[in-house]
Amino acid sequence: MSKSPHHGRNIRRMREILGIKQEALAWELGADWSQKKVSVIEQKAHIPDEILQRFAQVLKVPITTLQTFEESHFLNLLQNEIPSRASLPSSPSVPLEKWLYALEEIESLYERLLKSEQEKVALLQKMLDYCLKPTE
Repeated sequence: MSKSPHHGRNIRRMREILGIKQEALAWELGADWSQKKVSVIEQKAHIPDEILQRFAQVLKVPITTLQTFEESHFLNLLQNEIPSRASLPSSPSVPLEKWLYALEEIESLYERLLKSEQEKVALLQKMLDYCLKPTE
């Protein structure tokens, strides 16, 4: 009796073998994906081919690997294809544009904070000058 493949478990195995976290995989899948959604998919026994195909593209494996996960097929994949996967993230990755935007925001906040502090010092100086001003 042949055991039916568990697509979600196969996705999880491949993701773990490649050292990819669910968050990173979700980010690679696109804006409408989240870590929770990847987790839910990994629990499903049967996943429609169009979703499996998307996971296969992101994981850079043939869809048959996720459909069947045969040990011999996987060993062949390990020997021939996986070592050249330096482009896959091993942890949640953040696009460079987001880092640059965040840095610009930090710089802007720092400049506003500095200006606010300078205004406080100027106000305190005026108050001090007023209090120390000789009376006539």
